[in-house]
Parts: sequence; C-alpha cells; structure tokens
Amino acid sequence: MRLPLALASIPLSLALVAMPAAAQDLTGTLKKVKDTGAITIGYRDSSVPFSYLDGDQKPVGYAMDICLKITEAVKTHLKLDKLEVKLNPVTSATRIPLIANGTIDLECGSTTNNADRQKQAGFTNSHFLTATRYVSKKEKKLDKIEDLKGRTVVSTSGTTNIRQINEANAARSLGLTILPAKDHAEAFLMVETGRADAFVMDDVLLASLAAGSKTPDAYVISSEALSKPEPYGIMLRKDDAPFKAVADAATKALYGSPDGKALYEKWFTKPIPPRGINLKLPMTEAMQKQFANPSDSPDPAAY
Repeated sequence: MRLPLALASIPLSLALVAMPAAAQDLTGTLKKVKDTGAITIGYRDSSVPFSYLDGDQKPVGYAMDICLKITEAVKTHLKLDKLEVKLNPVTSATRIPLIANGTIDLECGSTTNNADRQKQAGFTNSHFLTATRYVSKKEKKLDKIEDLKGRTVVSTSGTTNIRQINEANAARSLGLTILPAKDHAEAFLMVETGRADAFVMDDVLLASLAAGSKTPDAYVISSEALSKPEPYGIMLRKDDAPFKAVADAATKALYGSPDGKALYEKWFTKPIPPRGINLKLPMTEAMQKQFANPSDSPDPAAY
C-alpha cells in the first residue's frame, strides 16, 4: 500500500481532509462506511473489460479492480479491521440515481466523465481514455483517416461517431460512402462480409468486437483518431470532498506505480475471462500521460 506517499504529494487542502479518521469528524460517504462497516460497489454486467460477469457470474474487470483498490484505501483510512464490500448491479439508466441516493458508493464501469455528468456526480481520476477510430481488415492496409478516401464505411445510427465521420468526410473531401447500421453487431458484420471497408466507433468497443470475432488477428484498429480522448471515470457522490480525496489519492498512487501499468496490461493486452479473448489495445500516449499525471477533468482537451 503506497497511500501515504500519494497523500504527501497532493495539495495540503486535500491532505488535510484525507487525514486519519480519528483526527476529525466524519461526514458523507466516509461516515456512512464507518457506521455500517460496509461499502457498496455498483457494477455493470456486460461492460467488457471494465465491469462484467465472468463464467461464474462474478463481477470482474479493470474498473472493478480499481474500485477494490479504493476500498482498501478507505479501510486503511478509517482504520477498520475489516470492511464488507457489497455488490449492486447498475445500468446506464440507474447508475447516476443510485449514486445520488446513496444506494451505491462507487460506480465501477465505463462511464464517461463529462461536464453534464459532473453536475450530478463526482468522479475520481480518469481510468481510461477512449476515442473514435475505425476497424478494418489488415489486408486492406488502412490506418489513417486519409486512407479511407473513396471507401465505404459504416457506423451505428444515432451515435456521435457517425456524426464525426460525416463531418470528417465533408471537411477533408474524402468522398466516402457512409452507411448507417442499426447496431454495433450489424456494423461489424458489414466489415466481416466486405460490405464496408471500415467501421467507425469508440476504439475500445471496436477492440472488443474484433477480439470476439471468428478471426481476431484479421482486424486492425486505426492509429489516427477522429476525436479527442474521452475520459472514463469511477463515479462517486457529488460534493463529498473527504471521500473523493481518499479515492483520488488511491488512484493516483496506483496509476503512478508499476501495478497501474500491470493492471492495464492484464485487461487490455492479455487474454481475459471467461472466453480468453484479447483486446490487444496497448496503452496510448494519452493514457501514459494520464497515468503519469492523473486528472479528473471532464474536458477532452485536458488529455
């Protein structure tokens, strides 16, 4: 546990609120956890590889592991002999209300940290940065946006991704034929069957689709992105500075240590349960910078 070093490196104001519990009157989530001896984690059932159910129907994932590190830090901070970790399923529709009403204390998934959500909830340091890229068959040798000139591409209807590729098509005079798909599965199938040269979507989703396909090694994700990085963060209750200070210190210590890189590689560059798929998504330069200098900013330009 490297929490004391992390606390020493954060601003004095945060260090003060993150002092041992005995030295101050507890409030908010820390008081709730101290009083009940339990902390509740909200998990997703199919947000691979962030938070999902394994073959035994147990919640696992990259974000789950980070949340468990935070709970360890909370236990140490409160000087508890033991801390019960409760698990509560959430969906995209319920995750914010359940944080706000106190049902869950941490939401561990793939939730985008943006300005609108920060009006409703707090976020600790971003744990992943996604961006809009495209997947194509390696044999086509496509990597940059310009490589798509004159090609047929697909994206999912109603997403920001299809808007972004339409904007790039107009701005760069790419001469694309852009096809809308009803969902991600249909869009990827169009690349599989040759009806489209590329599928434009969030890179981590593309990696998951390619990894789960019949021939994972046949696909490659573009190195060039059509968007700025989009941060994912662990949600916690808004305006709960003492609890956030503990979470921020814990995540900063993790990301700045060899354990942080190892955790990323475990879930994004190696086979993961239950099917042993490998997303083959190495850490980007933006992610390396985020781990070196963690931020909870909702602004894509900050990354």
